Amino acid sequence: MGGALPLGDPAPSDGLLPASAAVGASARDFGVYLHVPFCRVRCGYCDFNTYTATELRGASQHDYAGQAISEVEAAGRILERSGVPDREAATVFFGGGTPTLLPADDLVRMLRAVRSTWGLAPGAEVTTEANPDSVDAAYLGRLAESGFTRVSFGMQSAVPSVLATLERTHDPERVPLVVQWAREAGLDVSLDLIYGTPGETLANWRTSVEHAIRQAPSHISAYSLIVEEGTKLARQIRRGELAPVDDDVQAEFYELADDLLTEAGYGWYEVSNWATDDTHRSRHNLAYWRSQDWWGVGPGAHSHIGGVRWWNVKHPSAYGDRIRAGDSPAAGRETLDTATQEMERVLLLTRIREGIPIDSLGALGRREVAGLIADQLIDARAALSGSIELTRRGRLLADAVVRRLLAD
Repeated sequence: MGGALPLGDPAPSDGLLPASAAVGASARDFGVYLHVPFCRVRCGYCDFNTYTATELRGASQHDYAGQAISEVEAAGRILERSGVPDREAATVFFGGGTPTLLPADDLVRMLRAVRSTWGLAPGAEVTTEANPDSVDAAYLGRLAESGFTRVSFGMQSAVPSVLATLERTHDPERVPLVVQWAREAGLDVSLDLIYGTPGETLANWRTSVEHAIRQAPSHISAYSLIVEEGTKLARQIRRGELAPVDDDVQAEFYELADDLLTEAGYGWYEVSNWATDDTHRSRHNLAYWRSQDWWGVGPGAHSHIGGVRWWNVKHPSAYGDRIRAGDSPAAGRETLDTATQEMERVLLLTRIREGIPIDSLGALGRREVAGLIADQLIDARAALSGSIELTRRGRLLADAVVRRLLAD
C-alpha cells in the first residue's frame, strides 16, 4: 500500500469488470483485504498508505467502518453484475496502518459485512494486524468471539534502541503479554520482525529473533528493511545522520534468522516467512503469491480478479467522497496481458518453498536449471522431482534466479 499509485487506465465509475474477469473464477480462491489507513504516529521508515490524525483533511476514523462496509456491499453487487460466480471468502485480512486503532466493534462490523455479502468458507482464515500497544485482553477476546482466527503483531524488534530508530512506540516487554492474551482468546499468533535497521548489530538481531521464538507463535515473518524514497529514514540516511546496512550484512541477518528459526522447529515456506507447520502458513498471503482473486477495500487498496487489477483512490477524504456519492472508489485499473501474467507467476511462485514446475517454464528458462543447480541457487533433489525450490543462497538471490528463469 505504499508509494504512488501505478499507471493504468481510468476505472469506470460503476466499477464493473470486463467479461474476462469471470473466466475460470470458480477454480480460484477468493479473499478480502480491508485496509485501515490510520496510525497514531508515522514511523520514519514507512511509506504505506497511512495517515495520522493531522493528515486526514476532514476524513474521520469514526466514519470509516461504515464507508468500508458500503464498499463491501457494493463489491458484492459489482461482482454479480460482472458475471463473476459467487464464492465464499477463504481468507479475510485487516491490514494498515493499524487496524486495531479502530474500536473492536468496528472491525467486527466490517467482518460481519464480508460474511453477509459473500459468506465465509468453512475454516476461513481471518487475520488482523495489530501493534502490541493497540490492544488489550478484552479487545482480542471480542475479535475472537466474532470470528477472527489470527492476529499478526508488529513486534519488529526486541531492542529498545532499534525500536527508537524505527520510531515504534511499544515497549518490547509488552509483546509477551499480548501474545498471552491472544492465545487465551484462542487466536493464532504471528510476529513480524524487521532486520537491517541502521545501527542494528548482529547481536541485537539475535536478541530479537530469540525473544520472538520464546513467545512460541505459530508464525514468524522477518523482513529486510527497505529504505523507501520520500520517507524520513531515507532523508536521515541521505544527510548522514544514520548509516545504511550493506547487502552483505543484511545477508548475515537473514542467515542467522533462518538458523535460529530452523533450530526452533520453524520451517520456511516463503522467502520471508516461517511457520511451525503447513496449517499455520498465512493462507491470505499465499493467495497473493499464487495469483488468486481478492477484493481490496479502503483507500489505496489493490484488488485482483481474473487478471484484472485495480486500485482505489489513496486519501481517506477522497475515498469517503466517492463512497458517499455512490461511485466506485477505484482510481485506475489494468488488464494483465499473457506475458505479464507469466512474468508475475514465475516471480511469485518462485518465492514459495514448493516453487514452480520446471515443465511450466519457457524453453530458455528450463535450460537455466542446470546452471542454477551448479550455482547452488536451487535444490538439486527438488529439480530432479520436477520443481524449482530455492536453496538458502537462492532465497538471498531470488531476484537473480527469477531473471534467469524468465530468460525467454
